[in-house]
Amino acid sequence: MTAPIRIRGFTNEVLKWKPWLDTVNVDTATPAQLAALDEMSPQARTSPYFLVLAHQPEILLQRSIAFNAIMFAPGGMPRAERELGATVESRVNGCVYCASVHAQRFEQLAKRSDVIEQVFEAPASAGTTPREKAIVEFSIKLGAEPDTVSAEDVRALKAVGLGELEILDLIHSVALFAWANRLMLNLGEPVFPADGS
Repeated sequence: MTAPIRIRGFTNEVLKWKPWLDTVNVDTATPAQLAALDEMSPQARTSPYFLVLAHQPEILLQRSIAFNAIMFAPGGMPRAERELGATVESRVNGCVYCASVHAQRFEQLAKRSDVIEQVFEAPASAGTTPREKAIVEFSIKLGAEPDTVSAEDVRALKAVGLGELEILDLIHSVALFAWANRLMLNLGEPVFPADGS
C-alpha cells in the first residue's frame, strides 16, 4: 500500500466524523429509521453521519435511493469516473470527509491515485488524459458556477468520448455531491487519524 496522501488539508485516509447534533440510538430507533439506514448500506447503522440523518427517515430513505442509483447503477459512466466527479465536487466545496471517501473509492476502482493527488493539489489542472481533464473541468464548473454551464460544455465532454448517458451520470454525481457536501459540512466535522477518535 502506498503512503497516505495529505495535500492542502485533503486526504485519501479513512477519516472519522464528529456530529454536531445528537444521533439516533439504533437500539431505540423506529422501524422507519432502521429501514432508511439499511437502504443506504450495511454500515449505515454505525455511521454517525447517517445516524444524524435518520432523525428524518423519509428524507434519508429518498437520499439513499438516489445515492445508490446514481453511484452504483450499471451502465453509463464507469464507476471510477463517477467517483472522480464526486471527489472533485467535494474538493471544490471543501468537504474533506467526502473527498477522502470518494478518493478512496476512485483509487480502489481505478487502481491508481495520480489524479487524486492532482485534484487535491490544484483541481483546475487535474487529469491524466483529455477525457479525465474534461471530466474534472466540467465537474468544477458545474459545482462552482452551475449557472454558467452551457451546451458548449456538454459538447466538450462529447468531444473527448463521453456518451450521453455518461454525461448524465456525471451531472447526477456532481449534483448529488453539491447537496451531500452541504449536509455534511453543516452537521459535523471530519476527524483525522492523528486527531484522536
